[in-house]
Formats: sequence, structure tokens, C-alpha cells
Amino acid sequence: MSKAISLTQAAEMIPDGATIMVGGFLAVGSPRRLLQELARQGRKHLTLITNDTSKPGVMGNALLIENKCVDHLIASHIGTNPETQRQMIAGELKVELCPQGSLVERIRAGGAGLGGVLTPTGVGTVAAEGKREMEIDGKKFLLESPLKADFALIGARRSDYRGNLDYALTARNFNPLMALAGATVIAEPNEIVPIGVIPPDEVVTPHVLVDYIIERRQSNGR
Repeated sequence: MSKAISLTQAAEMIPDGATIMVGGFLAVGSPRRLLQELARQGRKHLTLITNDTSKPGVMGNALLIENKCVDHLIASHIGTNPETQRQMIAGELKVELCPQGSLVERIRAGGAGLGGVLTPTGVGTVAAEGKREMEIDGKKFLLESPLKADFALIGARRSDYRGNLDYALTARNFNPLMALAGATVIAEPNEIVPIGVIPPDEVVTPHVLVDYIIERRQSNGR
């Protein structure tokens, strides 16, 4: 059974109110076409788990923010996107800032089925507010909850027709862990290649984790 679907079909699978994970740093490693299509379709009330919201004029998560598709954001930083900051200050967007290392570990914990992550990061700061604190061997830790999502939207360098994925350089960042933590995984590869072209030891995300791959660009530009 083919996992390949059109860009429009992929976006239509994601309903209003869904929780989505999106990999990438400033859109590097993000599924840009899929995010653009979600914004075009006018998706609303999303919870977005991601490293950052890119910056104005750069395709990626910024499109979801600019089009007010997101109600709740969980991210490491928003400093490169003034619109994210404006919506947060205006009370239009709920923002939960999480240290990058803690964010990665929370996603990993969600994918691995763990009950949480113990980290010293944030102890004694505003990041500790509302969180359970534990002491182990005389050192204080915060218990960070695991993160999961209805959909993990993955940007990859290549996919074969079964859905095995590899990534280019730093585009690898969050994507492999998000593929573990998403109930449904949709990958947008730059290239779809025959099975066997990607050497087995270069496969980072195996096909068993990938539910759908988005077909390459069609004649209508999408």
C-alpha cells in the first residue's frame, strides 16, 4: 500500500484544534509546503510544539502564526518573530517557553512512553513555577511532563516509497524524535527515491514510524 498522498490531502487530514509537532530551526528542516497549505486552508485553534516560530518573510511556522492558526505554542524561543511576541502580549496566543534541551527531552519522553523528565534546568527561576520539584542526592530537579502530538509534521531530505527517511545536516534536529512522539506522522521529503537508494545505515527514521509521505510538487504549484 502506497503511503504517498497529495499536499492537499495531507493538510485536510489535520483538523482544527489538533496538536502538531513541527521540526526545524528557523524553517530549516521544516515541511514548508505543508505548513503553507495549512495556512492557506485556514486551519484554526492548533497547539504547536516546535523549537521556534521562524521570522517574518521566511516560510515555515511563521505562516501559522501570521495567519492566526495557533492558539497555544510550546517552544524554546520566539525572539526572531515580532508577530508571535505581539500576539502573546495581546493575549491572542498562549505561549509556554521551554529550554531547548528540556523541550527535546520532553518530546523524547513522549515518544518513548516515559512519565516525565528530571532536569536541573530552570530550578529557582520562573521556569519552575507550577512544576513539581524533587530532590535527589541533595540536588534539586524539576519534573517536566512528556510531550505528544496528534500529528508530527516532518521535513526530510529523502524518502523512499516505503517511507524510510534521511535528513540533511542540521535539518535532522527535532524531526527524528518528533516522528516517535506523533500519533500520525506525515513526512514532506525533498525527494522520493526508489527503495534501496538510501543505504540502510543512513536511514534515520524507519518507515514503520511514517504514516504518509507527501508527493512532490504538482503542475498547479502545490
